[in-house]
Amino acid sequence: MGSDNNSGLKESDAFKSLDKMNTIRLKAGDKILLAEGQTFKGSLILQSISGEEGSPVMIEGYSTDKTSKTHRPVIDACGFLNGIFINNCSHIELRGIEISANGGENKTIQQQKQMRCGVLVTTSEPGQFINIRLSDLVIRDVFYEEPGFERGADEVKTANGRQNYGWGIRFINITPDAQLNNLTVENCHISNVAHTGIKFTGKDKNIQNIHVFDNRILETGGPGIQMSEVHQGHVKGNQVNSSGSNNDSRKWGRGSGLWTWGSSNVIIEHNTFKNANGPGDSAGCHIDYNCNNVIVQCNLSVNNAGGFCEILGNNYNCAYRYNVSVNDGYRVKGENGAFQEGKILWLSGYRGKRERSGPFNSYFYNNTIYVGKGIVAKIAIDRASTGLLIANNIFCIKGDSKAVLGDQYNPEKSGSSKVRDIVFKNNLYLKKNNWPDEVLIEDENPFYGNPQFANAEGQQLIDYRPLKTNLIKDKGVKITLIPNDSIGIYIGLEVPYDILGNKIKALPDLGAIEVD
Repeated sequence: MGSDNNSGLKESDAFKSLDKMNTIRLKAGDKILLAEGQTFKGSLILQSISGEEGSPVMIEGYSTDKTSKTHRPVIDACGFLNGIFINNCSHIELRGIEISANGGENKTIQQQKQMRCGVLVTTSEPGQFINIRLSDLVIRDVFYEEPGFERGADEVKTANGRQNYGWGIRFINITPDAQLNNLTVENCHISNVAHTGIKFTGKDKNIQNIHVFDNRILETGGPGIQMSEVHQGHVKGNQVNSSGSNNDSRKWGRGSGLWTWGSSNVIIEHNTFKNANGPGDSAGCHIDYNCNNVIVQCNLSVNNAGGFCEILGNNYNCAYRYNVSVNDGYRVKGENGAFQEGKILWLSGYRGKRERSGPFNSYFYNNTIYVGKGIVAKIAIDRASTGLLIANNIFCIKGDSKAVLGDQYNPEKSGSSKVRDIVFKNNLYLKKNNWPDEVLIEDENPFYGNPQFANAEGQQLIDYRPLKTNLIKDKGVKITLIPNDSIGIYIGLEVPYDILGNKIKALPDLGAIEVD
C-alpha cells in the first residue's frame, strides 16, 4: 500500500515507509497518519520538530475502512533501537499506535551497552522542550536480545541491571541546560518488556510536570513505573500487575510496581499495584532515597513480594495514607534467591554509599493492612529515622509478626533506638502481637479487635470494608504535625475523601475506608 514516490498528502497518494516519513520536515498542525491494519517495519524519528500550543504535530492511526473498526497500525522495530524516537521536540502527540520490538540484530550504531525502547523521548541540546503527549498506545514485546538469551544469575542483584534491555516508554534528560516539561502518558497498555514499563530519568530536577494517568502495565521485567529527578508529578488510575516478571530469560526479574528516586512533589493515588516479584525491592510502591513530598494515597497494593510501605534514606515529608494493602511482603530472605526480607512497613536510612540518614518526618496513617495466615508480617524501623507518625491504621495480621533489620546493599546494624520525634497511637490490631515487641517504637494507645472485613483475602477495595463498625467509626484522631516538623504534607494533612470516595466527616474512622 502506498509508494515513497507519492506526495503523501492524501490517502490515495500515501507514502509506503517510515524511512520516507523520516525525511519530511514537519511543522505545527501537521499529521502523520498510519493506516490501521498495516505493519510498518523500522523506526519513526522526530528530530528537532515543534508544533505550537493548540496546534501540535500529531502521529496517529487512521481507519481506511469507514464502515468497520480494524486493528491499529503496528510499528515493528525489531532490529532497531526505538519504535518512535523523539529528540529536542515540543508540542508532539502520539495516539492510537501499536509498537513491538522483539529482539533482532541492531541495524544502527553498536555500543557496549544499549537499550531498545518502544518510545524514547530525549534531549541533546540546551532548551525548553514542552508538551509531549502519548495516548492510547499499545507497546508490547520489547527486548534487546533474541529469544533464548539468558541473563547471568547475578544480573538481578545489580541496582538497575548492567546489560542491554528493552523498555516500554522512556523520557531521558541528562543534557545541561535542557528542560523537559509537561509530559503526559495516558491510557496506554504496556506489556511484556524486558525492563521498565514507563521511566523518567532526569538530572537536577530537569524533568517537570509529568502526568501518568490510567495506563495498564503488565509483566514488565523491571518496575512498572519509575521516576528519577522529577519535580511535580501526578500518577493516577494506573493498573500495574506482575512487575519484576521473570517469565522470559531476557527479563531483569525484579521491580516494584512504582518507585521514585531524587524526586519532589509527586502525588501517587488511586492506582493498583499487584504481584510485584523479585529477590530485592519489589514492593507495590516504594520511595527510594533523596526524595521529598512524595505522597502515596488511596492505592490498592496486593501480593507484592517486597512489601507495602518502603521509605529509604534522606527522604523528607513523605506519606502513605488511605491505602489498602493485602498480603504484601511475603518474601523470605534466603529463599528462592531472595537477598532482602519482604516487609509491610520499612523505614530505612539507606542512601547509597553515604552514612545512613533519615528518613525524616514520615507520615503513615489511615491505611488498612491485611496479612493472611501463612505469611509472617515483618517490620523494620531504622535507628537513623527521625520524625515519624503512625496513627489510625488497621493492622489485621492473621499469623505471626516479627521485627527485622532493614537490609539494603549497606545493611543496617542492630543497636539501641535513636528514633526521635515519634507520634505512634490510635491504631487497631487484630491481636496484641501484631506489632512485635522488638520494634524500636511502641503504640502508646493501641486498640484490639477484629474489624470483620467484608471479604478477607479478596483483591478488591470493597472486600476490606469493615463490618464491625463500632471498632472503627469515629475512632481516628485528627492528624497534626510531627514534633519539630513545620512542613507536614505539602498538599495538606487532612484528607477530604477516603479511598472509595466517601466523604470524611468529623473525626476520621480507622483504616482506609469510612463506614456508615
